Amino acid sequence: MNIFVKDKEFYKRVLQISIPIAMQGLINVGVSMTDTMMLGSFGEITLSAASLANQFCFIFLIINFGLGGGAGVLSGQFWGKKDTTSINKVLSILIKASILFAMIFIFLGQVLTKNIMGVYTKEVDVISQGVMYLKIVSLSFIFQGISTTVNILFRTVGTVKIALFASISSFAVNIFLNWVLIFGNLGAPQLGIKGAAIATLTARIIEFSVVCIYVLKVDKKLKFKLKYLFEIDKELLKSYIKVGGPVLVSDLILALGLNMVSVIMGRMGSDMVAANSISSVVLQFTNVFLMGVSNASGVITGNTIGEEKYDLAYQRSITFLAMAILLGICSSVAIFALKYVIIDFYNISDSTKAIAHELMNSTSFLVVFMSISTILTKGILRAGGDTKFLMIADVLFLWMVSIPLGYVAGIVLNLSPWIVLIALKIDEIIKGLWCVARLISKKWIKNIDCEEDVKKQVEVVS
Repeated sequence: MNIFVKDKEFYKRVLQISIPIAMQGLINVGVSMTDTMMLGSFGEITLSAASLANQFCFIFLIINFGLGGGAGVLSGQFWGKKDTTSINKVLSILIKASILFAMIFIFLGQVLTKNIMGVYTKEVDVISQGVMYLKIVSLSFIFQGISTTVNILFRTVGTVKIALFASISSFAVNIFLNWVLIFGNLGAPQLGIKGAAIATLTARIIEFSVVCIYVLKVDKKLKFKLKYLFEIDKELLKSYIKVGGPVLVSDLILALGLNMVSVIMGRMGSDMVAANSISSVVLQFTNVFLMGVSNASGVITGNTIGEEKYDLAYQRSITFLAMAILLGICSSVAIFALKYVIIDFYNISDSTKAIAHELMNSTSFLVVFMSISTILTKGILRAGGDTKFLMIADVLFLWMVSIPLGYVAGIVLNLSPWIVLIALKIDEIIKGLWCVARLISKKWIKNIDCEEDVKKQVEVVS
């Protein structure tokens, strides 16, 4: 069996899906980078406050990824069967679930703001500024949740450009309002971190508006109607819970684990938090095309399994794995080459720059394994319906290995930042290798309508 599938249409489809998503990711990274650069001009405390407050927002975002990921498994395979009615019912379940979680997180962000910030850091100034930021940004959760989940589902039916257009609109608004409100331009008051939060809230509302207009007025594939929100298909809900439940649990516990990573870094001081914030943005920047290919792998794999072409799904999965390795190597080289140029853009202390250099050195090593685990866990294996296995893979190594090792390395032994980061991310290495073994076994291929028959139909490809 060839590693790379010999099918021009396959690669054309990969590019059609991945390029708009990569461009959307590039825009999102541009927003993050601009935010950190603008807030970084006020010093490490302000940058750390926004970074740590956003960790709570990250939990909510990951939950929506989990909700959308579970729905995407169903919708991707339904699209392979051309069953748009079921997809619309799944979308209605998805939107209602997102709104429910948004209401919970808005309540927490408004009422327990100081307690939330206190989890991440004990520095009073960082907590004070973080509270101001989080109270405003948490108001955007309903808008962000619906936009995120709807875009995830629409990707599974090959509609990716609307997410890009929504991101461009959001990006333009966010950058402009950041410039006006953070620094007090055009006669506006200089609001600093509060201004950044207002800009983010406004940008989320714009993004939500664009997505809603497209779904209700423009889209011709699904033709979703508001009436679906007032209907419940009990059988489909059971399928969503069965398939999407492990995805949600996996992503939620994964998000909590990644927040524990932030807690450990927060206890190491604002210099470490600020440096990691910069390093994370650089990682996102170099991985934008990987995220596009990861989404493409999920869409194409889900559609192929829905068409009951199981051997073809496996052949394509091997090609996607090879792509992941190549993209990981490219990201590694880019991070190592660009680290000095990017860090010099930030107005931070020499000690923070030194830590950022160390973290990027570690990241340039880890990114190859992160690329493999991303495409396998968020793309191929998830689209194959192997959600229970992924729940174990995502949770086990993070909580049993990475967090304990990171705590010992960073808090107990106070080792160098680059060692701490490798300890905190070592689960990516283990998970990547473990998921490769799962991929080769073919046990991940599950058709949601005929799972028992799949075991008989998948042939060994030599």
